[in-house]
Amino acid sequence: MIKRTLYFGNPAYLKTRNEQLVIEMHDSGETKTIPIEDIGLLILDHQQITITHSLIANLLERNVALITCNNAHHPTGLMLNLDGHSLQSQKFKAQLDATIPLKKQLWQQTVVCKISNQSALLRKNNKKYQLLDNYAKEVKSGDSENHEARAAAHYWKNVFPDFVQFRRDRYGLPPNNFLNYGYAILRALVARSLVGSGLLPTLGIHHQNQYNAYCLADDIMEPYRPFVDMVVCDMINVDEPTFEISVAAKRQLLSLPAMDVYVENQKSPLMNAVQRTTASLAKCFEGKARKIIFPLLQYKANV
Repeated sequence: MIKRTLYFGNPAYLKTRNEQLVIEMHDSGETKTIPIEDIGLLILDHQQITITHSLIANLLERNVALITCNNAHHPTGLMLNLDGHSLQSQKFKAQLDATIPLKKQLWQQTVVCKISNQSALLRKNNKKYQLLDNYAKEVKSGDSENHEARAAAHYWKNVFPDFVQFRRDRYGLPPNNFLNYGYAILRALVARSLVGSGLLPTLGIHHQNQYNAYCLADDIMEPYRPFVDMVVCDMINVDEPTFEISVAAKRQLLSLPAMDVYVENQKSPLMNAVQRTTASLAKCFEGKARKIIFPLLQYKANV
């Protein structure tokens, strides 16, 4: 069963009773209840939301990722369970003991899949994709020749319609804002799933920034980024595009966990695909598998 993503953008009082999330809306006075076991992500996007500590503890105990947003309505904080797996110390040890050659091989797989998915999105959008197919075939262990960056240079020049004149910059002009929002949701999904698989999201296989608490999440989310990009392409590829993060735009981006992707030729919600990915990564660290399972983006061309 796919877990629900809950978004709160209005004043509310959130508490818990009988293993339920109890929602009291300030504006309407309406009260709703939702089983906590059904929730995967909970997003708080209003300065007048009150949440009880008992609810926070209950959410984290069930591995719900709790996301808070800033005054600009952008996800800025993430709270995760510290005890997400029954064999956590064993999983931690395997992760900590992973050799450099193993990490390089895992990063190679990750980059190959990311570039392949970028290529598929270009192909879907009727853009030049062959260069990325070639790059994907040439990636070496650890991506020693930095094909990821080479692919990105071509990809970002071509993925959006020509009128956008896009330059990828986290603090740049739209649709960077859409991408940032979608990536923040994706990052939380991956971090939540890593914890559920008994792994430390801080210790990456490639990203090593000492100030980044989610290096492994940033590694593993890379092949999933093109799925966010695909949603953003669909949002702006219209006759009268808008680049404001409106309620409608948030609704589309918040649908990411439930979007269908293909994993080993089988259709699966993205959230479930992420769980398969992190579980396979844990097996790689333990020596029980040699390959991370990632979804592949389907490239049926737009007409």
